Amino acid sequence: MATRKFQQMSVLVMSTTAFTVCFAVWMLFAVIGIPIKEVLALNETQFGLLAATPVLTGSLIRLPLGMLTDKFGGRIVFFVLMLCTVLPIYLIGHATEYWQFLVAGLFVGFAGGSFSVGIAYCARWFERQNQGFAMGVFGAGNSGAAVTKFVAPTLVVMFGWEMVPQVYAVAMLITAIAFWFFTYDDPEHRVHSSVTFRDQLRVLKDPRVWKYCQYYSIVFGGYVGLSLWLTKYYVNEFGMGIQTAALLAACFSLPGGVLRAVGGWLSDRYGAHKVTWWVMWASWICLFLLSYPNTEFTVQTVEGPRTFSIHLNVWVFTFLLFIVGIAFAFGKASVFKYISNEFPKEIGAVSGIVGLVGGMGGFLLPIMFGALVDLTGVRSSAFMLLYGVTWVSLIWMYLTEVRRVDMFDGHETAVDSSKA
Repeated sequence: MATRKFQQMSVLVMSTTAFTVCFAVWMLFAVIGIPIKEVLALNETQFGLLAATPVLTGSLIRLPLGMLTDKFGGRIVFFVLMLCTVLPIYLIGHATEYWQFLVAGLFVGFAGGSFSVGIAYCARWFERQNQGFAMGVFGAGNSGAAVTKFVAPTLVVMFGWEMVPQVYAVAMLITAIAFWFFTYDDPEHRVHSSVTFRDQLRVLKDPRVWKYCQYYSIVFGGYVGLSLWLTKYYVNEFGMGIQTAALLAACFSLPGGVLRAVGGWLSDRYGAHKVTWWVMWASWICLFLLSYPNTEFTVQTVEGPRTFSIHLNVWVFTFLLFIVGIAFAFGKASVFKYISNEFPKEIGAVSGIVGLVGGMGGFLLPIMFGALVDLTGVRSSAFMLLYGVTWVSLIWMYLTEVRRVDMFDGHETAVDSSKA
């Protein structure tokens, strides 16, 4: 009989591994969508829809999956979910029409729903004082976005884009089997059988839930949206090949996933509120700089007209994205520290709705990015949109929390945000 400590670590390691594979699958079109766009002659909006389609179903399914996890346990729900995605992933490589890719993408998107399963499953295996770290480690599976940017371009160049879904389908099947054999179930982690789904949904009336949805829409929705968009952004804005573009895009995706565990530790130590506040400010500043389009202007001087230009070169651009990736990683962890602190018995349902809204942000943003480029012709308009969303979060947080908390002392005062 395995010790409790061994069970905790086994569940955490296997859940994180499974979520990494699921997230890599979820971001599949961020890379193979580029050659598909050329073959099907898609415009920017159509590409955005193609890249974001898996995110739609992965987001919508998060709430029911979170509730099922509360009722039946994370092990069985996670295992069945992974098995359900294997065939749709494989079929992507055999699609030939735009609508076929969209339909396959909808079913592949179920992989993204694994977050609300795994986050509740892992959190319940750990003591409250360590839940932030445990959820942060699990959430580091977001680095699957970077895995796709490393693996998929190489497969595309060597074997063609059709090979990528086949490899990913096999990887998902192997991961599902390994997950089942190396994880455990604890009936004590489930809600009482007398608790109905309607009872679970009552928590959604709490306004704090919707505030955390807003926070997550930028730190996770923005992360997903940019992970889907950046490879193509580098290709078009800086004229790079797909492998170099994907590598530089990973400078955002990798820290945005891996460092989530650090964000969980910081949230355990300093409180979710302080971490989230500084995350929003760091993101707001960097997104402002990233928003500024390449500009040339002429000034009349005493010696005649002189032309100046303002632009971000590729290295400054990538550095700013790296900082945003770190901030988003910390923010994703701190938002769920709020949830584990304030809704310990309803963590599945609350994480489901917060994950749903964050995922919907990841679905809508690439479409909006494409539409803004088609309408304005300015590629940095994507960052202008994210800047605006971050500004809303900062204002909301200031009005409901910051005015009653000293952000500079060594202790975080309890904040009653239920009136927000």
